[in-house]
Amino acid sequence: MRGTAVSTAPPRSRRLVRRGVQLVVGLVLYGVSSALVVASGLGLGPWNVLHEGLAERTGLSIGVVTILTGALVLLLWIPLRQRPGLGTLGDVLVVGLVMDGTLALLPGVHALAVRVPELVAGIVLNGAATGLYIAAGWGPGPRDGLMTGLHRRTGRSIRLMRTVVEVTVVVTGFLLGGTAGVGTVLYAVSIGPLAQLFLRLFAVRKAASDPRAVAPPSPERVILHP
Repeated sequence: MRGTAVSTAPPRSRRLVRRGVQLVVGLVLYGVSSALVVASGLGLGPWNVLHEGLAERTGLSIGVVTILTGALVLLLWIPLRQRPGLGTLGDVLVVGLVMDGTLALLPGVHALAVRVPELVAGIVLNGAATGLYIAAGWGPGPRDGLMTGLHRRTGRSIRLMRTVVEVTVVVTGFLLGGTAGVGTVLYAVSIGPLAQLFLRLFAVRKAASDPRAVAPPSPERVILHP
C-alpha cells in the first residue's frame, strides 16, 4: 500500500488570516520602529531623513509627510507599470499615522544611554516589521516598489537602483534639515541582513496541492539582491 504525502502547510483560509495579521502587525511595527529611530536623534533611515527634512520645511508632522510622500511615490508607479497591492496602500496610510502616534507617546529623553538602545531597538524592530509585512505577500511599500519598478524598466540591478534612490533622498533630506548620522549608517548596513532573517522566519508556505494559494513572489529581492 502506497503512502500518501501529507502537506504540512496550513489550509488556505488559515494562510489568508495569517497573511492579513502579518500585514497589519508588520505595518504597525514599522511605524513604531521608525518613531523609535526618529526619537533617538542619532540619524534616520534614508527615506526618513527626507521625511524629517520636509517636515522641518513645511511645518507638517513627519508622519503626515510620510503619508504624502508615499502617495507621491505611488504615482511614479504608473509609468513604471507597477501594480499596488493591499500592503502597498496600507503602507501609505498606516505607517505615518502610527509614527505620529508613537512619537506623541514617547518621552523626550536626551541621555545617550537611552538614545543608543532606542536606536538599536528601532532598527531591529524595523527589520522584523519589514519581514512581517513583505512576507505576507500583499505587495511591497511604495518606496520598495519604486526600486523594483526601476529595475524592471532599466534593466539595472535592484541594488544599484536602491543605492541611487536612497543616496538621492538622504542628500536631499539632509540639505532640507533631516538628521543623518551614525544611525543612518547603522541602518544602511544592518537592514538588509535583518530583513532577510525575518523574511525567512515569517514566510507563509504555499500548499503544494492548492494551485490557488498565494505565496510571496521572492520578497527578498525587494530589499536584498541585485
